[in-house]
Amino acid sequence: MHANRRTALKTTGALATLVSLGIVTPAQAQSAGRAGFDAKNLADALKAVGGAAAANDQVSIVSPDIAENGAVVPVGANSKLPNTTEMYLLVEKNPSPLAAAFTIPAGTAPDIQTRVRMGQSTNVVAVVKADGKLYSATKETKVTLGGCGG
Repeated sequence: MHANRRTALKTTGALATLVSLGIVTPAQAQSAGRAGFDAKNLADALKAVGGAAAANDQVSIVSPDIAENGAVVPVGANSKLPNTTEMYLLVEKNPSPLAAAFTIPAGTAPDIQTRVRMGQSTNVVAVVKADGKLYSATKETKVTLGGCGG
C-alpha cells in the first residue's frame, strides 16, 4: 500500500511538472493510462504499446550481461532511426513486463536510461516507434540476486 501511494505521488508530481513547463498538455497527462503497465505477460504488453515490432539493428539496448542485484538493474535503449517518437522498455519475465515508457519530443536524442527491477534472468526488450512503425531489439540479462519478490 505504501509503495502504491509513493508511486502515485511521484507520477502525479512528474506529470504536474511537465504540464507546468508546457512539455505535456493537460490532455496528454490525463491520457497517460496504465493499460500497458497492467499487462501480465509480454504479449499483452506488446499489444498495449502497439503490437508486434520488427527487429532492427538501428535500435540497441544498454543492459549488463550479468546483474549482481536484480533490485536495481541499469537499462536503457537508443535509436538511430529518424523520427523516433516513443520508446518502451519491457522485461519479459517480470510480473508486469512493461517497465518504462518514454515520449521523445522532436529534436531530442532518442537515448533513454533508467533502473528496473528484475526478478530473474530474462530478456530485456526495447521497442521504438519511428515514423509510425514499431522496431525492437532484445538482450538477455542474467540476474544473480533476485529483485522482484525474491
